[in-house]
Amino acid sequence: MRRLDGKVALVSGTAGDHGRAVALRFAAEGALVVGGDLLHEEAVETQRLIAREGGIALTAGPLGVTDEGSLHRWVEDAVDAFGGIDIVYANTGAVRFGSVDGRPDCGFALRAEQKSVWLTAHAAWSHLVRSRGCILTDSWRRGVIELTWHIAVEGAPHGIRANSVGPGVLDAAVYLASDEASHISGTHLVVDGGRSAVTPGAAH
Repeated sequence: MRRLDGKVALVSGTAGDHGRAVALRFAAEGALVVGGDLLHEEAVETQRLIAREGGIALTAGPLGVTDEGSLHRWVEDAVDAFGGIDIVYANTGAVRFGSVDGRPDCGFALRAEQKSVWLTAHAAWSHLVRSRGCILTDSWRRGVIELTWHIAVEGAPHGIRANSVGPGVLDAAVYLASDEASHISGTHLVVDGGRSAVTPGAAH
């Protein structure tokens, strides 16, 4: 039996390399994957790749992870197709550079990372309560890690687990999403080949 057999997994950002890799790996482990991205055609290509390898996937969207309505539609598409949600992989991360004296968009990173994680969890919450499911985030940014801890505390009475992994290794993500990790929640798992041991602060 594969580690994620029959579990319904939402994976955001499936147009990009990392989200695509997570979606492919989850599908290979037996998950029913529901992907999404603003770049809809690229996300559909991820669905095609999963199908070619014998997996089952659906692509909803275009998906905007800072748009509450878009996220709720994504969740409902997953529930309509597969009957529930067991895993949410909030694949976040965006960078926008600008000078300090050039009126930078200071809220961009907060919206793209922390707000998107919160909105994604909120949209899927009632379904995760029913399934006693799990939420995974992938980030080395402290704000996302601490938000994940908060979700873990709030989810504990409902059997919902929440963990973060960074820099984001597929084996670790599959493990944290599986029943083998049923007693792990509120953890930031650092998979960096020992870099954080020799570089203070690298894990955060």
